[in-house]
Amino acid sequence: METFLTDSFIDTVGNSLIKNQSLLLLLAFWVLPWKGWALWRAARLKDKCWFIALLILNTLAILEILYIFFFSKRKSLKKSE
Repeated sequence: METFLTDSFIDTVGNSLIKNQSLLLLLAFWVLPWKGWALWRAARLKDKCWFIALLILNTLAILEILYIFFFSKRKSLKKSE
């Protein structure tokens, strides 16, 4: 039975990352500030589930941006009422 992650697939992905180091670096510079801001906000609002999800999942900052501008705002509004 053949698995999805064959040696040739892993070699192909590894070679692509080596060839596109600048793209990988650019993605890291994009993701890190968003992830940091979202984790900081989740910690301040005591959102343990969100904190763990944001820490573990890598969605190229999509989940982080949604949390910062949508989900955390809803929780902030509930606390102020």
